[in-house]
Amino acid sequence: MERCGWAVKDPDYIQYHDEEWGVPVHDDQKLFEFLILEGAQAGLSWLTILKRREGYRNAFAGFDAEKVAGFTGQKIKELLLDPGIIRNRLKVAAAVTNARAFLKVQEAFGSFDAYSWRFVDGKQKINAFRHLKDVPATSKESDAFSKDLKQRGFKFVGSTIIYAHMQAVGMVNDHLVSCFRYQEVMP
Repeated sequence: MERCGWAVKDPDYIQYHDEEWGVPVHDDQKLFEFLILEGAQAGLSWLTILKRREGYRNAFAGFDAEKVAGFTGQKIKELLLDPGIIRNRLKVAAAVTNARAFLKVQEAFGSFDAYSWRFVDGKQKINAFRHLKDVPATSKESDAFSKDLKQRGFKFVGSTIIYAHMQAVGMVNDHLVSCFRYQEVMP
């Protein structure tokens, strides 16, 4: 069984690749989770975040955007002492800021799902890459999505972070064509 080259060594990577990465997500809570995790990943490896995912789930109220939006300065200080997450003040504060912006997007568009999937015209963009080196770090869609998020007050949402988010939640299918998941994640 052939997998994408990045998901062949670590069991956590393999499980994530085989079960989640690239599967289209339309659940706002899951979309919020990936937005928080991708922002935390900035400058780090995804594996670092993946191994702390449960810590993030605990620290950020099960990725309940309403609860996270209500976090106070004191709660942020407490989170900075939590060894289960990356204790970076800017990233933790950004998660709270992003929760508040996320709620505003839900109010304006009915759901974050309806808002975010507009950037790919409501359907998964299917790529056909044969080599990992061909997979881009950004796209015109991630550029537009990132720009719009920033205008709405989101933090840690540069185009590279947002492209990774789009890959994770199946807005784009960047499994290599030789990967067994390539066909499986298509709607």
